[in-house]
Amino acid sequence: MVRERYSVPMRDMPVDLRPRERLEQVGEHALSSAELLAITIRTGDGEINSLRLAEKLLHKFDGLPGISQARITELTSLKGIGRVKAVEVKAALELGRRLATTTPEERPKITSPADAANLLMPQMQWLEQEHLRVILLDTRNGVLSTPTIYKGSLNSAMVRVGEIFRVGIKENAAALIMAHNHPSGAPRSVLV
Repeated sequence: MVRERYSVPMRDMPVDLRPRERLEQVGEHALSSAELLAITIRTGDGEINSLRLAEKLLHKFDGLPGISQARITELTSLKGIGRVKAVEVKAALELGRRLATTTPEERPKITSPADAANLLMPQMQWLEQEHLRVILLDTRNGVLSTPTIYKGSLNSAMVRVGEIFRVGIKENAAALIMAHNHPSGAPRSVLV
């Protein structure tokens, strides 16, 4: 028999333990992922503790990377997460992902293979199938965009060469860098 852990409604928690108030008092960097997620989830019903719901969500999907890769329907399978909450969580995680890929300058610059890897790694490291992406660059190696050209299977991504260059020509890119991930964990490629 699975026992449900007793959960104090958020309105009955001491004010200094509530996630929103803690963020205002100590700053967002001091909050746990569950507390930050609880602020995003924010249940309107005082009987449902959004912090406990956030902890369950993190546990069920093995953390933020799992939540970011989960489909809306998967998120809504957890009691207390409806379609609207699932969409809000996905939007918040996407904003964070986009922030992680930007720099204070207008556009990130690619000056080395490491720059390209650092740009795409946060977006591609948790994908469950191979994705072929390109980094489109302007004349000063500033990033124009990073579109996905093709989604493959667990261990392959086959694409015509014309598909790779079509998007670069369409966006008037001066250069492009092609990249793909290895969800199988085997960093070995076969070029044909």
